Amino acid sequence: MSAPPATALAWAAADPYDAALRAGRGPLFLRRADGWLLPLEVERWCARADPVDRDVLDRCEGAVLDVGCGPGRLVAELAARGRPALGIDVSEAAVEHTVRLGGQALRRSVFEPLPGEGRWDTVLLMDGNIGIGGDPRALLERVAGLLRQGGLLIAETAPADVDERVRVHITDAHATTGVPFPWARLGTRALLHNARGWEPAGQWTAGGRRFAALRSRTANSSAEPAKRTAVISSQRARNTSAGRPVADR
Repeated sequence: MSAPPATALAWAAADPYDAALRAGRGPLFLRRADGWLLPLEVERWCARADPVDRDVLDRCEGAVLDVGCGPGRLVAELAARGRPALGIDVSEAAVEHTVRLGGQALRRSVFEPLPGEGRWDTVLLMDGNIGIGGDPRALLERVAGLLRQGGLLIAETAPADVDERVRVHITDAHATTGVPFPWARLGTRALLHNARGWEPAGQWTAGGRRFAALRSRTANSSAEPAKRTAVISSQRARNTSAGRPVADR
């Protein structure tokens, strides 16, 4: 599947985004054409993983791919736990920050070739990243190709019951920048509606944030040969006893 180029190029070229990550603070927003603003939580993203994040990571299994990892708090936390994990992000500043925190990261779009395709145990779409590309079904199809059969996706959904496809700009306190790019906002109900070929595996709310877990149900035909898998190693045994069940108890 080819990348939706507008999204990747817009984020990669978004100077206010990189500047905010390097500074560790906002304000930073996604702006719709009608002027509506979605605040981006730069300070939280640049901090260490908080209790809500750590709860999500407790539910992860085996080797974890964090799609749109931002400044890398989740990848760094997994690395500190001795868990195999890789972050990908189109922002140079995000990748640099992740590496400084001790995580592994690549500057890559999710729609580009990635290490370990068809072999990841868990994929994360946190901080609204189910919106990447503006086409949730295309993104879910791509994620299914990254996971092993029966692999786990954990997605953070919008706090409201929304199903929205929009074009947005990145903007800071001064000006809108760059070309508009497609984005999506999905609540949990909308995510489940778009998750064809997936098995629901739980949903929960914590700290005012909402999450849903899905399992892939179909075999993947695009797995990389084992010799090309740079991240997944003998440490990839799934977290079946020490971690939490995916569903909320």
